[in-house]
Amino acid sequence: MIGIPLLTLTFIALALVVVALAGYLIAIAWALHSARRSVAAIADGLEAVAGHTAPLGDRLTTINGALVALLDGLRVADAHLGRTARVFRLT
Repeated sequence: MIGIPLLTLTFIALALVVVALAGYLIAIAWALHSARRSVAAIADGLEAVAGHTAPLGDRLTTINGALVALLDGLRVADAHLGRTARVFRLT
């Protein structure tokens, strides 16, 4: 007689553990599903960014060349201003 109630309590405890585990697994599955949607949205956004920035490669080469020419001109102007400052003894 003592074994029957103990067996019943064991099955109840086992059922509670199974229900708790099932609940946690469902919560994990829900979180993973939500994360999957977020990652998919991020991937779509990154693809859009890649599409919008693809034409910049050629333009950046042109811009870089123009900036190098500007830098050379500014260095020449700086050299002239430096010589002028020495003539007027400003340095």
